[in-house]
Amino acid sequence: MVGCNLKTDLDTQRQYLAAMEIPVWVRREPAQPLANQPEDTSPQRREVQKMDWELLRETVATCRLCELCRTRKQTVFGVGDRAADCLIVGEAPGAEEDRLGDPFVGRAGQLLNSMLRAIGLVREQVYIANILKCRPPGNRDPRSEEMASCEPYLLRQIELLQPKVIVAAGRIAAQSLLRSTTPIGRLRGR
Repeated sequence: MVGCNLKTDLDTQRQYLAAMEIPVWVRREPAQPLANQPEDTSPQRREVQKMDWELLRETVATCRLCELCRTRKQTVFGVGDRAADCLIVGEAPGAEEDRLGDPFVGRAGQLLNSMLRAIGLVREQVYIANILKCRPPGNRDPRSEEMASCEPYLLRQIELLQPKVIVAAGRIAAQSLLRSTTPIGRLRGR
């Protein structure tokens, strides 16, 4: 559109969406630290904060901070465009992910690929990671100490990526990212 006024076009789009009763999500200023959450200043967190993508990947690949290192086939670091605007965060690797070393490659990955196609994207245009970098045995829910061990890695991925949007794929991912125990049904739309 030559000579278009971007602000006017966005206002018009918002009016159309409002008329169709479609909620409009507006980017907020960067979030303030969560209340009552001490900042993680552990030596591990401080070291991880200095890492680039490659050193972070190598560190995750050799991580032995929790018991999951004993049962994994390999770590599942993350995949996608390191300059993506969208980060999709899942819970933990499953059996296929543990075997292949990439997140969302099993049935959930097929569904994710279909969902991305439905909005005009392919998985190579987003970045995909998990709360945990190793598969919990029997695909059980992650334990709090496991999530705490992996948290600095995911936070560093977020810092390096600087996504405009973070999509939490599932209850555990949402609750972990938001540091909340609120049921996912009550988190939707907030």
